[in-house]
Amino acid sequence: MSSGPTYEVSLSGEFFANDLKAILNRITLHSESSSNIHTREIVFEPLDAQTQRENGLEPVLLRAKKELTEESSPWELYSYLKPESARTYPDATVRPCANVDVFGDAPTFAAGLGYIKKTQIYKRGYSFRRGPLMILMFQQEQADPKTEKPIPAHADTLWEVEVKSFPLDTSNNKLIQEAIGRLLNVQMLMKGLLDLRRQDM
Repeated sequence: MSSGPTYEVSLSGEFFANDLKAILNRITLHSESSSNIHTREIVFEPLDAQTQRENGLEPVLLRAKKELTEESSPWELYSYLKPESARTYPDATVRPCANVDVFGDAPTFAAGLGYIKKTQIYKRGYSFRRGPLMILMFQQEQADPKTEKPIPAHADTLWEVEVKSFPLDTSNNKLIQEAIGRLLNVQMLMKGLLDLRRQDM
């Protein structure tokens, strides 16, 4: 995928649907641009995932996503490794990642790499741009097991928020700390409305 270490820095949170308007207004006020999103996401695991788990290893999952609001948007394949320890980065999730665009059918491509589909979901909501940060706010939709089409979320389904840096093509601690600082600014902006926090995934 990408050459050299690439890192993503992020904070996460969730809120009830009745807080949507207030949170949407505050994020919009402090963002440069926004758009609607409806994203299909598939998680794949290696064919030998069970064997790896039996041997005490945690298999590296491969993820594919495609934005459905743009007909010509490509599939994106990406993978996360284990986050850096909270002792090193207590204020945000910092994790190595790799990603690549795929022109064609991502599930077929993943199968060719020795992966099988594990789960599938859809995410419907909003995407915001704030400098070098992306803010995603969405509700999850389950996929119909027969048609694989999204099943609309219930009105009271929790909303999820991900605030993250664009991938940093470096392990330079100074640049990572600068990204954390930008995330903490958003955390302060949302104080009293939304609790954004570090999350180990």
